Amino acid sequence: MELSIIIVSFNTLKLTHDCIASLYRSLSQVSLKFEIIVVDNVSTDGTRQMLKNKFPKVRVISNRENAGFGKANNQGIRAAKGEFILLLNSDTVVLNSSITKLFSFAKQHPNAFVGGKLLNADRSPQTSCGPFFSLPVVFASLFLKGDAFGLTRWSPDKTRKVDWVSGACIIAPKKLFMNDLLFDEHIFMYMEEIDLLYRASLKGNPTYFYHRALIVHLGGGSSQNKRKGPVLNIYRGLLYFYGKYKPEWQLSIVKFLLKTKAIIAYSIGVMMGRVQLKETYEEAYKLV
Repeated sequence: MELSIIIVSFNTLKLTHDCIASLYRSLSQVSLKFEIIVVDNVSTDGTRQMLKNKFPKVRVISNRENAGFGKANNQGIRAAKGEFILLLNSDTVVLNSSITKLFSFAKQHPNAFVGGKLLNADRSPQTSCGPFFSLPVVFASLFLKGDAFGLTRWSPDKTRKVDWVSGACIIAPKKLFMNDLLFDEHIFMYMEEIDLLYRASLKGNPTYFYHRALIVHLGGGSSQNKRKGPVLNIYRGLLYFYGKYKPEWQLSIVKFLLKTKAIIAYSIGVMMGRVQLKETYEEAYKLV
């Protein structure tokens, strides 16, 4: 087995169907020996029955509880038979021969993690790689609209080394993952890939952004709260990352920045009558 493709699903019936269908289209004309593994986190929308009826060759790991993104991917990685592992979000659609291109590039860089070029639904570039969260990057992300200005994440037009790539599409040899580079299962959702790729960098394993593998990423497919969720999980992720890897004085600065951001956003929510903004950052402040 050359390639194991792992998809974590949670109540994303149509998205999961479309993702798997795009994989079979992409790989229909190649001789690549591959398997698809879906790790299902207790979907109640008929996902499991759909997989059984529509894609009987897909291996399904049916969890009894929602294990989260990282733990579910780890289950798939351990069960995989392929020499290489491709982690793919259920809310992605593979374009043309992108999997073959990604696999070929990954084989040429056997000590690295590789991510493809993600696109929005309208095929515009989606910012999906960037620098690790140093203090200046955290500040830019919270106060300078860092994503919009290309300070904290971007989508390059050429292949290059980066600090991290989006967990929506990551490929690497299985032996690399099994070298103490599985996901940290204390992180339920968001920033798992940054944690993993940071540990990889400490071991001397680089990360590449490969611009020729095009993957549509719809985003937020399994997020139960699409407004509060991203903000709260970013707060949790930054606090966990700095608590795990950085000295206490840096963690204190991050806490100060997060509290300041929460106070400003909460105040704007009150003044402008934006209840969702007020409630989100009120809850975020309590996390710090």
